[in-house]
Amino acid sequence: MLKFYYIARNSQGIKETGVEEALNQEEAVSKIHARGLIVVSVIPENVDIFDSGKVNASGKVKFKQLRSRITRSDLTLFCRQLSTLLWAGVSILKSLDVISRQVASKKLYATILGLQKHMEAGLSFHEAMAFYPKVFSDLWVNLVESGEASGNLAVVLGRLATYLERDAEFRSKVISALIYPIILLSAGIGALFFITVKIVPTFAEIFKSFDIALPVLTRILIKISDLLRNNLMVIVLVIVGVVFVFKNYLKTKTGRRRFESFLFKLPVFGPFFMALTVERFSSEMSTLLESGVPILYSLEISERSVGNLVMAEIIHKIKDDVSEGKPLREPMEKSAFFDPMFVQMVSIGEEIGELPQMFKKINSFYQDYVSMFLTRFVAMFEPFVLVFMGGIIGIIVISIFLPIFEISKIGG
Repeated sequence: MLKFYYIARNSQGIKETGVEEALNQEEAVSKIHARGLIVVSVIPENVDIFDSGKVNASGKVKFKQLRSRITRSDLTLFCRQLSTLLWAGVSILKSLDVISRQVASKKLYATILGLQKHMEAGLSFHEAMAFYPKVFSDLWVNLVESGEASGNLAVVLGRLATYLERDAEFRSKVISALIYPIILLSAGIGALFFITVKIVPTFAEIFKSFDIALPVLTRILIKISDLLRNNLMVIVLVIVGVVFVFKNYLKTKTGRRRFESFLFKLPVFGPFFMALTVERFSSEMSTLLESGVPILYSLEISERSVGNLVMAEIIHKIKDDVSEGKPLREPMEKSAFFDPMFVQMVSIGEEIGELPQMFKKINSFYQDYVSMFLTRFVAMFEPFVLVFMGGIIGIIVISIFLPIFEISKIGG
């Protein structure tokens, strides 16, 4: 016999929960119905999500076909589906049950089952989500808490879904814009490596058979070629070692802060990285404030989820000043991180009581700025790389042909 957790309602509409023993889920539902109860949800006590023959409310599901990890798109779809179902008047537990049949991730399926069990044990939705910090960030948990407290969970989840969709679209634009330059640069470096390692040694052997003094440029090229061919494994190991040490250094608080500060101070690209960080901050603040989260709590959540240590420390100082009764404008202006336009718009938003809308407009401005920067960067990067690679290849060709000219003179 298997145990099934259930939620049901009696003839007066009062919720009842409990455990029913049965051979399968259908039998458990029948037993509950036989007692005059209307079934809301029935969940097996132990579900092996890796078993391809398990049965849920929709029938057999081939779990072996599901992904093991949870993607951003999985969470975005989950949030949108949940918001839509709640808008339609479906209970949250029933909504989770419906969504669990459609997920494409084993981990998300297990997480949804866990949420259901925690809620059946008496926890609220946001309290249940807090048990899965690797799946649901502070932003999720606190927005859901705000929605539950105000009785507008469907509205808040809708705003969260919009934020996630907007964030995914923005990320997609950034990645798409960077793919072409990366491919172009990689192809150029690969071509140079092939010429240096494979083509140059062939000509070097030919030059050895002639008793001529090689030009300085040619000798340098041959030495570089020999260095790469004879020490390729050492060079690869050194590169791997440097990358490994650098990644571990970035895991330290000091290393991460220094690297982020370095990125912000880069010429040309510094403002771009700052804009990316401010874009995320303004997007989160807009979503949080619009959902009814208090300003101090919104700043605290943004501090933990902004994803940048330098920015998090600035937000922490802003939060401290705001808690002392200062307006947002003063600590933002004092930080020297935000440009005057940002500070001015926040100040106006505070004065007229439209801070969420102002943060939304700021976010739109920075998204446009980043998109425009990437468009210009790609437009300038292509000719720059072509000229640079052309110059390097031209030097290699000249280095090879100079001795050939000398050999032709001897032959003549």
